[in-house]
Amino acid sequence: MTESPAAVRYEVSEAGVATLTLDRPDKRNAMMPPDWRALEDGLDAAAVDAKVRVIVVTGAGETFCSGGDLKTMGERLAQSPVQRSAELHRLVRSTQRFRETLKPVIGAINGPAIGAGCVVALACDVRLAAARAAFSVPFLRIGMQPDFGGAYFLPRILGTAKTFELLWMQDSLSATEAAELGLVNRVFPDDEFDESVREFAERVARNPPGALAMSKLTVYHGAEQTLRELLDLEALAQTVLSKSEDAQEGVQAFVEKRRPRFRGQ
Repeated sequence: MTESPAAVRYEVSEAGVATLTLDRPDKRNAMMPPDWRALEDGLDAAAVDAKVRVIVVTGAGETFCSGGDLKTMGERLAQSPVQRSAELHRLVRSTQRFRETLKPVIGAINGPAIGAGCVVALACDVRLAAARAAFSVPFLRIGMQPDFGGAYFLPRILGTAKTFELLWMQDSLSATEAAELGLVNRVFPDDEFDESVREFAERVARNPPGALAMSKLTVYHGAEQTLRELLDLEALAQTVLSKSEDAQEGVQAFVEKRRPRFRGQ
């Protein structure tokens, strides 16, 4: 199989925000196998970069991601079941990375998020959408079913009944409809989107890194553990944070009625 070069840009701002941009606008940012691997590599790089406090995932142009590149899908469908399974198991690691990195991942949904592109958006911790954004999961239209975690994220965010409706009817949700259903956190006007995302990401980045990491860890565990298990994890996380310089600075700043200066220690 002939593969194109990966098309994922990685940039880090002075404010500590790493931006991963799906960068194939002429193909509506359709994903090829190298792109999934590059996305995983970008998440890994941001996870270990001490300068990075927040990760933003977005698309170039006016589309977030149109999913897998269907024009090359025939080559992948021609693979043997063993080859196809091995490739998919390798590529879906990118989705797992969204959850495994303890840094906040913000989906900046600048336009339509379709199929696997919608799943990429769902894998983010929070989603900010431009007014022109839309969300659809038309897997059944091509005789397929959700992958890359779609069947995990959709029912947890929307419930099973709404998930089945979207899958079976193949409808598209506008940004406003997605916000009403809880799939999107906030919707911004198209001409204000980039600046609004920047402000949101930088505001999150001002939090102490340790507390950001522990809050992500405990919230996700809390969604799937018993109360007893979560209480134990919360106690452990709180104990660790209590010994950090950032926690001491946060308490002192509160007492002195000033803005805290967190250093990530």
